[in-house]
Amino acid sequence: MATKTKSKKTTKKRITTKRAKAVATAKKRNATGKKTMKRKPAPMKTQAEKMGPAEPLILVLNPGSTSTKVAVYQGTKAKCSESINHDKAELDRFARIVDQHPMRKHVVLDFLARNKVDVKSLAAVVDRGGLLKPIASGAYLITEAMLADLREAKRGEHISNVGAFIAREIGQAAGPKCLAMIVDAVSVDEFTPLARISGLAEIERKSLLHALNMRMAALQACGELGKKLDQLNLIVAHLGGGISISPVEKGKFTDVNNANEHGPFSPERAGHVPCADLVKLCFSGKHTADDVKKMLTRSGGLTAYLGTNNAREAVDRARAGDRKAGEALQAMCYQIAKEIGNCATVLRGKVDAIVITGGVAYNQMLTDWIKERVAFISKIFLVYPGEDEMPALAAGAYRVLTGQEKAREY
Repeated sequence: MATKTKSKKTTKKRITTKRAKAVATAKKRNATGKKTMKRKPAPMKTQAEKMGPAEPLILVLNPGSTSTKVAVYQGTKAKCSESINHDKAELDRFARIVDQHPMRKHVVLDFLARNKVDVKSLAAVVDRGGLLKPIASGAYLITEAMLADLREAKRGEHISNVGAFIAREIGQAAGPKCLAMIVDAVSVDEFTPLARISGLAEIERKSLLHALNMRMAALQACGELGKKLDQLNLIVAHLGGGISISPVEKGKFTDVNNANEHGPFSPERAGHVPCADLVKLCFSGKHTADDVKKMLTRSGGLTAYLGTNNAREAVDRARAGDRKAGEALQAMCYQIAKEIGNCATVLRGKVDAIVITGGVAYNQMLTDWIKERVAFISKIFLVYPGEDEMPALAAGAYRVLTGQEKAREY
């Protein structure tokens, strides 16, 4: 107890000595004529300041054949969204698809007004891009050169050609700091020279894939694996109305089955079919060129075998004992697994993960059938169901705005 009392007295003496010195110093300063300034209390921070700077506002556009999907994101979180349907008679008034852009721009501006979003508050406007010349994956600023290519439609008329015009005009109205861009257009082409050779000198293999959703899934896999995209070799399979399967080598889609022409059959598309028999069909005199194109891209696959393009319905039928539905689904999964195996050879067997995405991936029975056949290729089999194009576009724009990625010039 004596020791503790002594310690308290010593501490008190030190504090008193310090205070006396401080008072003496203050008196000395006053004697020299200098004013002693009282420190003003720090101003209270507002709630907004405590939370830090607000995340940028991003307008996301995704025109479809009969609708326009629109959303506003605060950073990577959706604030408001809507799918605006268009009457067929209204669309039929336009001679060319690209001529629809003023009408579609009007409905986008109306959406912003109804949701009380000031155009001038936008940091970026992003669209999925159209049928452009072959480009690498990533974000591209919308330039006059890009708009000229879309207007001319050298690579085909498609509704995705419209969005860039809307994005550019709204971006200009928002002000010079607002970036108008596209992200991972369908024309992404990162093929190696060998991947372009088809087997006929007159025909070159072309890159056409669900790049937007596939890159988003690849980035999700990176987050799960704790690595950057350029550090991994992945096989990414988009399973939707069409099926795209690609070896993603250090971040690049170095090869892919063109979902409209070959690879596995899908809910709507025929995929690779025997060439000689296809030639006979074309010259049978029973079908026009448009008929054959429709067979291959709109009424092939599950539609041809089961009369439905709904994979979930086909699964329900198979579970209920429909042998024909079960066989068609197993054949589709067999072909998907075979294409994944093809991609593994492109990567020389060095596969860090297999990534499955798209609407069909919601059906676990199908992904399990695929996994059974490809598990030997990689122990890591990741499934990210759905086609999250809107959040994928917002995420792409956000990466540019936050400096994680640089937007390219077209």
